[in-house]
Amino acid sequence: MNIKNITMSLPDIDESDIECVSDVIRSGRLALGPKTVEFEKLVAEYTGKQYGIAVNSGTAALHLIVRSLGIGKGNEVLVPSFTFAASVNAFLYESASPVFVDIESETYNLNTSDVEKKITPRTKAIMAVDVFGHPAEWDEISRIARNHNLLVIDDCCEAIGAEYKGHKIGAFGDAAAFAFYPNKQITTGEGGMIITDNDDIARLCRSMRNQGRGEMGAWLEHDRLGYNYRLDEMSATLGISQIERIETMLNKRDHVARMYTRKLKGYDWVRTPVVKQYVRMSWFVYVVTLSEGIDRDEIIRGMEKEGVPARGYFSPVHTQKYIREIFGDLSGTLPITESISKRTLALPFHNNLRKDEVDTVIEVLKHSVTKLA
Repeated sequence: MNIKNITMSLPDIDESDIECVSDVIRSGRLALGPKTVEFEKLVAEYTGKQYGIAVNSGTAALHLIVRSLGIGKGNEVLVPSFTFAASVNAFLYESASPVFVDIESETYNLNTSDVEKKITPRTKAIMAVDVFGHPAEWDEISRIARNHNLLVIDDCCEAIGAEYKGHKIGAFGDAAAFAFYPNKQITTGEGGMIITDNDDIARLCRSMRNQGRGEMGAWLEHDRLGYNYRLDEMSATLGISQIERIETMLNKRDHVARMYTRKLKGYDWVRTPVVKQYVRMSWFVYVVTLSEGIDRDEIIRGMEKEGVPARGYFSPVHTQKYIREIFGDLSGTLPITESISKRTLALPFHNNLRKDEVDTVIEVLKHSVTKLA
């Protein structure tokens, strides 16, 4: 087989997706139309919530949630560093202060014991991230939030379709954010969605995504500061087509993940992902953890030399250049995050990855590890 055909990710686009997008283009209604409304309704119903507010990225969804909750200057927010930068940036946009929380060593989700230790009188919110599609510990997070009267945001941009103890992810917290980038479980190209039961959050987010316009106001009248965060109709109709096949998509991803896990079982230099029995994993990426002493970055270089891509997931936010410039050197403050992030390796992963491609990835990975031994 041609190794060059193995990609890190690939959207699952079929003819029905292409046809529905073509129909919208032919209609001439390309923005602020019925497809966006329909997509919002479908995602809200899927998660069991009242409101869906479609936006043009997961980052936009997180930002509008933060702003609608009134989080800003003088507020501290508890957030993991083992996440994509947008989780933290959403607070920085509003001049709030992120307080980085360590992760637990199995699923790499928020360590709830560390959350409690870092609550201060200035703490206003907790942001949990359902890392790689594995739900965070929502019972504990909800308990802590209730006891300390804190707001809760679910960054579930990686986790549509996941479940925690029988409840869909997106149903927890004051509001949740999904993302639909092409490497996600379903895609709109670019896009995101705010999910909430809160009337005020929904109203404010709808206004702010549309340049601050009121629901009944004239086009050139603006009630508040807003943004151009709207989702276009082509993206929305692609989302409709994709979410209609979401169970098939999730099952395909689970099949690929199981192939990887089965074939990597027994190697003492790698740990496959841990999935708790009381969750449904919604596989965003397939990330393994290398044993201590193995140079993860050298493994990536070795695999890429043989034509197979791999990535380090995640680079901690608290060690990023721009964060150091704002908050100073925070290295050493999150020992589990810093240890794990040096050893996590994302392998090629998408819905239609074949058995022979999985076999090739694993052989190249083994070869790269053996060369370092």
